[in-house]
Amino acid sequence: MSIVIPCYNEAVHIAEVVARVRAADLGGLEREIIVVDDGSSDGTGAVLESLDGITHLSHPVNRGKGAAVKTGFAAAAGRIVLIQDADLEYDPGDCRAVIAPILEGRADAVLGSRFAYERPHFFFGERRSPFFAHYIGNLTIIALTNLLYGHDATDYEGAYKAFRREVVAGLPIEADGFEYDNELVCKLLRLGRRVIEVPIAYHPRSYEEGKKIHWHHGLRIVWTILKWRFLPL
Repeated sequence: MSIVIPCYNEAVHIAEVVARVRAADLGGLEREIIVVDDGSSDGTGAVLESLDGITHLSHPVNRGKGAAVKTGFAAAAGRIVLIQDADLEYDPGDCRAVIAPILEGRADAVLGSRFAYERPHFFFGERRSPFFAHYIGNLTIIALTNLLYGHDATDYEGAYKAFRREVVAGLPIEADGFEYDNELVCKLLRLGRRVIEVPIAYHPRSYEEGKKIHWHHGLRIVWTILKWRFLPL
C-alpha cells in the first residue's frame, strides 16, 4: 500500500509522523511512504532529506493540500492509497483499521470518522474542545453531503481516507486546496462507489501549534459539495 503525506511547514513534527507511520502495524502489508513537501519555507525539506525509507517529492511553491495529494497519488504504486496528515492530530495506529474494509472487499473508499467514537465537548470537562465553530461547520458539511448525495456518514473532514487505487487513478479532480477531499468523495458517491467509514482517534492542535484550516476554507468546501452534485463528471 502507499501512504501519501501532504506536508506544508511541518519541520517540527514530520520526522515523528514518518517514524510513527513506519512503525504502524499493517498486518504484514508492505508500505510505500510518499511525502510531498508543498513549498514549505520552515526547513521541512531539509528534515525530509535526512529521512531514509521514504519517497520525497516537492513543489517549488505552495499549491495546497489537494495539489500535494494529487502529486502523491500520481507517484503511488500500491493497490491501496491512504492519506496521512503531516501533524500529530491523527494516530498512525489507526491505519490498519482504515484499510481493513478495502482488504476485506467491502469498500472502494474508507473515511475515518472523528465523531464515531464520541462527539466533542465544548463547555465542560478537562477535554473540552475550543473549536465550537469548526464543529458547527462540520455538521453543516455532513448534513449537506448526506442530503445531496444520499449518503449517511458522520464525518467527511477526518484526514484519514483510504482508496482502492484504481477508483481514484483516472478520476479528474479540479480542487487543489482542502476541498480536494470533498470533491473526490462527492464524485465517488455520484459514481456509486462503496464508501464507508470507520472510527479514528483525533487529538486537535491549536493554531499556535500549526493548525491551518480557517473559515474561508469551509466556504470553499460547501461550494464544492454543491457544484459537484449538479455538474457533469
